[in-house]
Order: sequence, then structure tokens, then C-alpha cells
Amino acid sequence: MEAKIRSSREEALARSENHLGRFILTSAIILTALAVTAVFGISAYVGWNLTHPGREKIEYYPDAAGLVYEDVSFKSREGGLNLKGWLIQARDSEKTIIFAHGYRKNRLNNDVPILPIATAMVNKGYNVLMFDFRNCGESEGNLTSVGQYEVLDLLGAIDFIKSKPELSQKLVLYGFSMGAAVTIMAGAREQAVTAVIADSPFADLKSYLMKNLGVWTNLPSFPFNQSFLVVVPPLTGLRTETVSPIKEIKNFNGRPVLLIHGEADTDIPIENSELLQIEYHKAQLLRVPGAKHIKAFATDSNYYLEAVSNFLDTL
Repeated sequence: MEAKIRSSREEALARSENHLGRFILTSAIILTALAVTAVFGISAYVGWNLTHPGREKIEYYPDAAGLVYEDVSFKSREGGLNLKGWLIQARDSEKTIIFAHGYRKNRLNNDVPILPIATAMVNKGYNVLMFDFRNCGESEGNLTSVGQYEVLDLLGAIDFIKSKPELSQKLVLYGFSMGAAVTIMAGAREQAVTAVIADSPFADLKSYLMKNLGVWTNLPSFPFNQSFLVVVPPLTGLRTETVSPIKEIKNFNGRPVLLIHGEADTDIPIENSELLQIEYHKAQLLRVPGAKHIKAFATDSNYYLEAVSNFLDTL
């Protein structure tokens, strides 16, 4: 009898342990599924916001710097979006610089800022075109693609200047951050570009985001960097692998490139420009000690403008 009782107790205990094991396993699966869903949900929400940022208002105009300007509009190449900008003409000049602003900014790019640099370029005898990328400032569009489509906007700006032969005998692209990466890609694709000045570019968008996405999201690198790159492309159409200045810079085929980067840049570390210079040995790299992201001009404006002027004098 005792043996039977003991056996029954052991069977009951075994059943209890089996039920507990199944409960723990089921709970673990449910919790894992909930965690994965939350990670992908957060990534989708953040990714949507990053590709649909609010627009910065244009707060002042070139006449604030004593410059005479013309409001202009032109079409993005291929996509046909209408883009807005300013054309500032130097006296009797056939040389033009097209500026390309950074992510979430407008043609003024006030955190650089661009307008004092543009004024110096006009005084040096260059016409200047400042414009808003899609979904920025006063231009059309509702998606910011961090270079994928913005390169078409810059190519449209090049087309606009090329339609004016009196302005396009020498054509320089000059960009900042995202705009710097875009100038490299556009210059590589458009042989009419004489030279490029790229201030604080990333070398490859996918590699950059895998390491530095947290700069823009304030989320832990793991697992959000990986989940972002999984969920955002089908949600927005963003294909990060198509935005790669380092893959395109070799197509400059000897044309001059000036890279500018702050040595204290933690948003887009200087190693990005170093990699671009390694890939394209003709590129010059101006390193600015102590300068953070796109703060080389603000850190030492005289040194900065002298270096840019010397580069332009070689063209």
C-alpha cells in the first residue's frame, strides 16, 4: 500500500513539474514575442519620425548679409519634385558653387552656418546657389531619405545651373554632413562637376548607422540598430545600401575633392573622411582640432576659409 501511495505522489509531482515546465516555456515564448514586437514597434516609430522630420522655417534671407539674390525653383532629376532656393550672382562670373545642407536642416543650415561662407564665396567671385532638399525648407516632398533621393535633388540643382551656360563653366559642390555625402555621390555621377568640398561626410550610410544610429535615436545600439535596418526599409522605402559615398568616390577620376572634418566629431567620426581619403588618394583632408560635428567653421573661421580659398585657387 505504501508503495502505491509513494508512486501516486511521484506521478503527481512529475505531472506538476511538467505543467510548471510548460508554463515557464510558454511564458518565455510569450515574453520573447512581446519583447521582439516592442523592439520592432519602437524601431518602426523612430524610423518613421527620422524619415519624416519637421521642417525648419527659413528665418532670414541673403539681404541680411548685404547680398542681392533671386528666388529660384527647379525640378529634382527624375523624380520631378519642385525645389526652392536662392541664386546669388557674383559680378560677371562663370563660376558657381552649389551648397548642400545637412539632415533636418534647410538652405541656411544655421548650425554651420552657411550664409557667411556663401558671402565669402561671392566675394571671391563665385555665384552661389543655396536650396532646400526635399521635405526641407520650402521644397516639395514628404520623405527625408538621408541621401538616397536627395542626390537626385542635387543633380537637379546641377541641371538648373547647366541650363545657364554663363554660370556653369566651373561648377563646385559644397556640402555639410548628409549634404557632404550627397555632394560626393552627385559629383561622382555628374562629370560636369569640377570639384567637391565635403564637410563632415559619412562614408557609407548602412555601416554608419550600424555603429552610430543611437546618436539620432537615443536608443541602445543593441538591438535597435539591427531592428531599425530590418523594419525601416519596407516601411519607408529607404535602402541604406544605395547611399555609399565610399563606393562612388573613385568615379571622380582625378577631379579634386576637399574633405573637412573636426577631430572632436562624435556624431560622424573623422574616420569616415579618413576612409574616403584612403579610397580616393586625390582627396585632401583638412583636419580641424577640437571641432565637433560641422563646427570646423565656427571653431576657426579664418583658418577654415583660408583652406577653402586655397583649394578653390587650384581649380
